Amino acid sequence: MIGSFFALTAVMAGAFGAHGLRNLVSERSLEVFQTAVTYQMYHAIALVLVALLAGFGLSRRWLGLAAGFFVAGILLFSGSLYTLVLTEIRWIGPVTPMGGVCFMIGWLLLLTAGVGQQTNQERG
Repeated sequence: MIGSFFALTAVMAGAFGAHGLRNLVSERSLEVFQTAVTYQMYHAIALVLVALLAGFGLSRRWLGLAAGFFVAGILLFSGSLYTLVLTEIRWIGPVTPMGGVCFMIGWLLLLTAGVGQQTNQERG
């Protein structure tokens, strides 16, 4: 459900950026906004993937942690970029890399869940 919510809001934000912001912000700001939308959508899909993988017996602990980091990444990375473009509050910029790190940790945790599942299958 959370993945679907973030995918829906990414589509809405993308439409807003393409149509509502076009004449209001610079071309560079539109690119930054689009980056936020793109990463939000990628990680919304990752959240849906995590939910699907839970049904295949992967560790719910690792999957839950991965999902948490994906959510944190969306909020910090995409959220800070949206805030930067819409408000021009520059001090929010350093938050963006923290969101990127959350995305990377989320993917590492997802990898860990998959490797753990593979190892369990080889033992069994």
